[in-house]
Amino acid sequence: MSAPFIHKILIVLIFGGIATGCTEQYVLQTNTFEQAIVVEATLTNEVKNQEIKVSRTFRFEENGPTFETGAEVFVTDDSGNRFDFAENDGKYVSTVAFAAETGKAYRLNITTAQGTTYQSTAEALTTINGMEHVTAGVKVKNGKRGVAITAHSFDAGNSSKYYRYQYEETYKIVTPKWDAFRATVVAGTPHDTIVLVPRDATEIRTCYGTDASNDIIQTTTIGLSEDRVDFDLRFINDQNPIIAHRYSILVHQYVQSVEAYTFYKTMKDLSGSGSILSQNQPGFFSGNISNADNPAEKVIGFFEVASVSSQRIFFNYTDLFPGEQLETYFVDCTSRRLKFCFDANDFECRGNVLLSAIRSEDLLYFDNNGLYYDMVLPPCGDCTTFSSNAVPPFWTN
Repeated sequence: MSAPFIHKILIVLIFGGIATGCTEQYVLQTNTFEQAIVVEATLTNEVKNQEIKVSRTFRFEENGPTFETGAEVFVTDDSGNRFDFAENDGKYVSTVAFAAETGKAYRLNITTAQGTTYQSTAEALTTINGMEHVTAGVKVKNGKRGVAITAHSFDAGNSSKYYRYQYEETYKIVTPKWDAFRATVVAGTPHDTIVLVPRDATEIRTCYGTDASNDIIQTTTIGLSEDRVDFDLRFINDQNPIIAHRYSILVHQYVQSVEAYTFYKTMKDLSGSGSILSQNQPGFFSGNISNADNPAEKVIGFFEVASVSSQRIFFNYTDLFPGEQLETYFVDCTSRRLKFCFDANDFECRGNVLLSAIRSEDLLYFDNNGLYYDMVLPPCGDCTTFSSNAVPPFWTN
């Protein structure tokens, strides 16, 4: 489940009125806060250490959700197998690697440190239907040219129907105003001086950024003549600097049950329902997890058992836009030219400003002509200020 989205929904539920139905609403005040447990769990047919997130709703003035520590979390199947999960870096991770299997029903069990027990309904693995391929192509959407990332799949048995997607994108970053030297300040009389020294090995020009999807991305083939998917799951404007050089995306396709699809779709619809101050406030909607002793307690989340398939593609900007070069960058890299002098009668002198910028690293050195120094924002001269220069293990040129 997309964490940013579910926590956006929590704010809507807390301040938009958590309701027992569509008519009862709470007053829009912090003191109407109603705590609820939040579960994010997708069990897949991949052999891996499966992950489950358990947290609590939070007040508007709080920084974010609180991880539910000290809980006993495990999954059982209808063959009598039990898979235990242990706390690990803000989530619960299965102590052994396993995969959901066709023909078995799985149930999530959570007992909090306070002794409250939650249990999901029994869920079976959805149809195993892998993506055929993922493509990248130039398209125009809403009057803007860009790159559409499209997932293609086909189920001849016509039983998949409901799909959800996640992705991780990685992109090559080349700093536009990098220099092999950096400026340092050396104490002197009557003024400090500037000395250029070679950059060390960690200050290189090329880095790699990685971002994960933070949206609920779904499609369905209901109403179509066949269970065939050609779905644009990501659109990147042609001026977006993430595609300026080389770009890769790893796409995950989940085949959902109708219940899971409906839950996620409702969540997405609520997130886009407009201002939380709207007169049309959403009511509480439940998933398939409940308090074993108090079914009336509100529980947010869904235990999903979904088949998944993944594919990665790469492309260069010139592959899709031959003869073109993208000039935009993540920040404005216009150089700031500062005159290195201290004459009070020369209004152009910026010696103290320049020395201060070098010491604080608010600006980085790019070039000089002996008197004027061209300085740039740190991301323009050193990509390690906002990304990593470690080459990802999957990267190919």
